Amino acid sequence: MKKLAIVFVLSLISAVAAFAQVDRSQLPASGPAPEIQIKDAETFSLPNGLKVFVVNNNKLPRVSFTLVLERDPILEGDKAGLTGFVGDMMMGGTTNRTKDQLDEEIDFIGASIGASSTSMFASSLKKHQDKTLELMADILYNPVFPQEELDKLKKQTLTGLAQSKDNPNAISGRLSRAVLYGPNHPYGETESEATINNIEVADVKAYYQTYFKPNIAYLAIVGDMTKAEAEKVVNQYFGKWQKGEVPTFTYPMPERAAKQAVALVDRSSSVQSVINVTQPVEMKVGDEDYITSRLLNQILGGGSASRLFMNLREDKGYTYGAYSSIGADKLVATISASASVRTEVTDSAVYEFIYEIRNLVENGVTQEELDKAKAELSGSFGRSLEQPSTVANFALNIERFNLPKDYYATYLQKLNSYTVEDINATAKRLIEPDKFIITTVGNGSEIKEKLAQFGEVIEYDNMGQPAKKLEADASMTAEQVIDNYLNAIGGKEKVLAIQTAKISMDANVMGTALSIAFVYDSQGGRYGQKTSVAGNVMQKTALSDGSGSMEVQGQVIPMNEAQLAEAKLNSYLFPEAVYEKNGYTLTLDGLKDVDGTPAYKVIIAAPSGAKLTNYYAQDSGLKIKYENPASGDTFYSDYQEKEGVLLPMTWTIKSPMIPVPLEAKVTSMELNVPVSDEDIK
Repeated sequence: MKKLAIVFVLSLISAVAAFAQVDRSQLPASGPAPEIQIKDAETFSLPNGLKVFVVNNNKLPRVSFTLVLERDPILEGDKAGLTGFVGDMMMGGTTNRTKDQLDEEIDFIGASIGASSTSMFASSLKKHQDKTLELMADILYNPVFPQEELDKLKKQTLTGLAQSKDNPNAISGRLSRAVLYGPNHPYGETESEATINNIEVADVKAYYQTYFKPNIAYLAIVGDMTKAEAEKVVNQYFGKWQKGEVPTFTYPMPERAAKQAVALVDRSSSVQSVINVTQPVEMKVGDEDYITSRLLNQILGGGSASRLFMNLREDKGYTYGAYSSIGADKLVATISASASVRTEVTDSAVYEFIYEIRNLVENGVTQEELDKAKAELSGSFGRSLEQPSTVANFALNIERFNLPKDYYATYLQKLNSYTVEDINATAKRLIEPDKFIITTVGNGSEIKEKLAQFGEVIEYDNMGQPAKKLEADASMTAEQVIDNYLNAIGGKEKVLAIQTAKISMDANVMGTALSIAFVYDSQGGRYGQKTSVAGNVMQKTALSDGSGSMEVQGQVIPMNEAQLAEAKLNSYLFPEAVYEKNGYTLTLDGLKDVDGTPAYKVIIAAPSGAKLTNYYAQDSGLKIKYENPASGDTFYSDYQEKEGVLLPMTWTIKSPMIPVPLEAKVTSMELNVPVSDEDIK
């Protein structure tokens, strides 16, 4: 017993001594990365060239089929937007089923079937797989491409395109693609109203007949299906698919800018600037620098612990988030760093982007940063393996990119083998800090001069086209622009003679009818506005006796000082006639392109500091646009004479609060009529 006690005490002393020697301030060293045991997809091919990958997973009684066409990117030219219609047109009905019948049969079995210009997808319960494949094959072989479906798609696309012209992120995407690739590259061309309207059913049919061929296709099957069963059903439903010649294309590699430059879209209603610092890069999955570029990007801007995020958000507070990406593509990819920042810190944010990129290239990464990046990417890779579709994607990538068979099985080993020196060498090979294009969408009058420190500032329009060079009258002033407007609509005397107005307008937003009513009382300093849906007032604004309020769905909110100042600016039917009397200051900010019309931009500031921006057509002198960062932009058209004064009968409103542009037409207009307090309330 005594011997046992001595042994126990000695063991305890040894354990305490060993514990004391552990440095708890240091994380334990990572063990060697294992080779991942990824179940290989089973493969086979049909005589027509279709390559099939099967990933058996019987945990759930479901099965999915993903068909991918491996074609070269296409330059669509004067029919840009064509490929965006192909999938929906294929789903528009077949020679055996109308669109409604097709949708009904898909819904009845709870399946999901879709198509695009380069793929098809179908998924259902195992017991419905034959019906699902029957429907999928019918869509693949027998699409009818109905004209009415194309008409609907074109209308929807044109509506979305109109909306995107006022979406800063959409504008930024178009601008970046345009300056990186140019209009003669498939990644640089942009669809427009003209190219969308050029597309005909025959174009969609020609695309389908040219590219939907099994010899450029891969079919991935994931779910409750064995290889033997897959061979049977694939031969049954896809065996008769006829192969054919498919054209191939090559494009020159876009060159990086000779020197750093700034591409700017002036969107003066913006209160934020959308910044993208970008340059093209040759990078494919499996390239020498592919995995090291993932690690490099994770450190630069891959998450909330990255350098960009910690600098621009956590340290400077310029943005909610700043991120980067290093793409991979068979043709060409991009290196980009982006954020949306407050207007007043735009130049400071660009400086920090450039600093972090240059610092990364010149001074490299630290071991601590690399270890964290490896842990983050390893975790992401591991989580992806929980999805059976990941194995199918791996098999497709190995085939499409000619990767080693064990590429993904040894992925973590490769990932963890890279050193700080490897990452730093990749940064120097891939990134040229002096050859970035800095694209910016924001208030040009506030940021243009400040951005000039980073390179030549070249202006573009909201479609990514070089801004038109407009020639303004050198002697033109803001005051003269206003005088020209007043004369164009009938003269200041006739304008001032209109003291009150009641205007009603009707509009439609995505099938919902709206009515908007305005009441103006210039002499009494009163103003009212109501927006109603189906007769129910949803929102109204009232200004009277020097105070104002806003009411939204029954909740009344008194205006603060800034809101009241802005409401007073908007309370006149013809505010231009009283700018001087009310002490407003006018600033001419040049001649701008407003949807193809040269217009003088005039910034109007009240003594309180509240501002609004109007655009007046250079040729007619008429006001064609009003800008407001909060409520959006209003475009004026269809001027008609009322009591000797020209007034716009159509207002097109583009607001961040509505999903599509709202076109409101005047249904009634009463001038110089009595206005009561009830009209204002």
